[in-house]
Amino acid sequence: MSLKNQVETQLPTDWGIFKIIAYSEDADDWMPHIVLVHEKTDFEKPVAVRLHSECLTGDIFHSLKCECGKQLHRAMDYFSKNGGILIYLRQEGRNIGIIDKLKAYKLQEKGMDTVQANLSLGLPSDGRSFDEAITILEDLDVKSILLLTNNPEKIKAFENSKVTLIDFISIEIEPTKENEGYLRTKRDFFKHFLNLASI
Repeated sequence: MSLKNQVETQLPTDWGIFKIIAYSEDADDWMPHIVLVHEKTDFEKPVAVRLHSECLTGDIFHSLKCECGKQLHRAMDYFSKNGGILIYLRQEGRNIGIIDKLKAYKLQEKGMDTVQANLSLGLPSDGRSFDEAITILEDLDVKSILLLTNNPEKIKAFENSKVTLIDFISIEIEPTKENEGYLRTKRDFFKHFLNLASI
């Protein structure tokens, strides 16, 4: 089986009108990847793209333990002005799933950072892949992109792809006391491009 466009329709939002597309291998999949293509998107120019891994706690419940929800909304604000594509990847908690993510939260309450917590559960520090996002962009006939990210692994994912990465645009969120440790781990362990003088 291969990833395919299962259905697409229009979605009016606070950020304008998007085409919303569900991508999965199986038409009965309850958790397909979701793609939003803003009405202002110009495919003749480099397209602004955000690869956003699902974060139930941050995206929906506005958790202060991470900056995921704020990054998502910052990207949507950018698309409302410039057009662009959001690829919402169903790989919760760096692809460990919500239950193990909450187990990791409990370990973090005991002093572990996000990497230590994952590893102590026998899980990878980051189990995500961005290959399917690239497959989706190829299916949409996107030739070149501006990637909204701070993550060097997302940039690296495009090195041997048919989609040309022109540049990246940082989405940096001001740290809070609740997410300082999380952001410090992103910067120091995962080498995210973060200028966090306050931490």
